[in-house]
Amino acid sequence: QVQLVESGGGLVQPGGSLRLSCAASGLTFSRYTMGWFRQTPGKEREFVALIDWSGAGSKYADPVKGRFTISRDNAKNAVYLEMNSLKADDSAIYYCAGRLYGSSVKYEARDWGQGTQVTVSS
Repeated sequence: QVQLVESGGGLVQPGGSLRLSCAASGLTFSRYTMGWFRQTPGKEREFVALIDWSGAGSKYADPVKGRFTISRDNAKNAVYLEMNSLKADDSAIYYCAGRLYGSSVKYEARDWGQGTQVTVSS
């Protein structure tokens, strides 16, 4: 059974930084594309970033390009999201996602974490 457990969310001021972590188990982690999505009340869950199995390739949603960085450590079965220059619009529940598929039109995932709240507010 695949488990994805996020950590690192919290309250941060605008312009600040946070680093989210996701610990994965129950899958051959190094074989799969991993990613992050986010959701705010009343809206659909939206793609944030993905990283391929090797860590060499990544993609980002336009709103976070240049501010967020996704990375992974296959030895630790972990994926990270470094978030800088945070804005109020970045406030959301952030979900770790495993075994992504799809295209830039729409990404989906086979596995989901429980989510971690990120609130950007002064």
